[in-house]
Amino acid sequence: MSLETLTTISPTTNKPVLTRTGLSDADLAALPTTATEAFKSYRATSLAERQEIVRKALKALDKRKDVLAKELTEQMGRPIAYTAKEITTAVARGEYLLKISSETLSDTDGEPEKGFKRYIKKVPIGPTLILFAWNYPYLILVNSIVPALLAGNSVILKPSPQTPTIVEQVQEIFIESGLPQNVIQYFHCGSLTQLEAIIRNPAIQLVCFTGSVAGGLAVQNAASDRVPVRVGLELGGKDPAYVREDVDISWAAEEIVDGAIFNSGQSCCAIERVYVKDSIYDKFIEAVQEVLKGYKLGDPFDKSTNIGPVISKRSVETINSHIKDALDKGAKDATPANESFKSPPPDGNYVAPTLLTDVTHDMLVMTEETFGPVIPVMKVKDDKEAVALMNDSNFGLTASIWTKDVEKGHELVDDVEAGTVFVNRADFPAPDLAWVGWKDSGKGQTLSKFGFDQFVKLKSYHIKDYPK
Repeated sequence: MSLETLTTISPTTNKPVLTRTGLSDADLAALPTTATEAFKSYRATSLAERQEIVRKALKALDKRKDVLAKELTEQMGRPIAYTAKEITTAVARGEYLLKISSETLSDTDGEPEKGFKRYIKKVPIGPTLILFAWNYPYLILVNSIVPALLAGNSVILKPSPQTPTIVEQVQEIFIESGLPQNVIQYFHCGSLTQLEAIIRNPAIQLVCFTGSVAGGLAVQNAASDRVPVRVGLELGGKDPAYVREDVDISWAAEEIVDGAIFNSGQSCCAIERVYVKDSIYDKFIEAVQEVLKGYKLGDPFDKSTNIGPVISKRSVETINSHIKDALDKGAKDATPANESFKSPPPDGNYVAPTLLTDVTHDMLVMTEETFGPVIPVMKVKDDKEAVALMNDSNFGLTASIWTKDVEKGHELVDDVEAGTVFVNRADFPAPDLAWVGWKDSGKGQTLSKFGFDQFVKLKSYHIKDYPK
């Protein structure tokens, strides 16, 4: 059997930049066995030893950020002005998880009783399979790999074929930081059959998946006939923003444009729907147009570029189909004149930021994940209508309300159906808060003290003194 060849196509040029080779079925099946052996010894290390390894690795990751940033820009197309920031943010996130790990992984005492000792211990779950996406690969990976290793688990990593070097860099850094061999393993794969096989391997105790809803369902289905295996899913979003009439319109417009089209809109928590109070609707549209006039679409290696290409030709087709569907159903293209939007580099997957007005929930751009630099804006008459429309979605990852009346915003988000709700902010997973998707946006959670839960299992100890 010939081995699978995976080719990374540059979104900037649509030319191959890297190739990687998959594993044979036999070699893939050996990974969980090796992970089990590594786990047996690694779980016996102290938390202090594991913390020191993670601490060194995070420092090494930060020192290498310029090299890693260049790889990210080449492989997934985010402008070079921003890719190093992903590394520094990932490091900061990992440092927070490291800081809280002693308390979070500590034992929980039972009720005191003379002659007895009772407590609950958090023990590592075992070999963990982490399947992660290309759009923010270091940030996504930190969410899982840091708590997994601190808890004492071994891990097997499978990156997106679009960003294959991430796992190679991470494994090298951790080994140089003192992690024993085989505690981190990785493989490159594009075969659903092989993925299903490793998920079904009885040695795998947890699968962490970040990606599309369809991908998450495939992972969940593959694991469905195994009782012990846990599945954590971080999936898509159709995240809404509601702008109330009391805001500083120019400020809100700038913040919302950034939340919608940063990284070319390729974020599960990007703003994908905007609802605006009717009394300020026209002024808000004008403010968004002014903001968009200052953006530059172009070569991601140009440090003045704000918006680079989207990841693939298929993404271009999806985004354009959502725009066309909206226009065909009565929406208007209100995108301002911007020379860079008209003349992007010729060979890449460039989609100009697009501002749509007069949109409705009959349009794909308001109901399905677009994952591109599109800002659809809908007029609403009051808070009640806005919240009802925000909740009219199969997704529930994040949502934001923009208002000077913070107390009222706080009150309104209580009724919004999403795992993270913001007032006057968006598109920011804070490490001290649980990152959790409602509805079709996922199951399980990462980040915060609760982000360790899926990487441990509880073991209750009930010790009675020997009778005298």
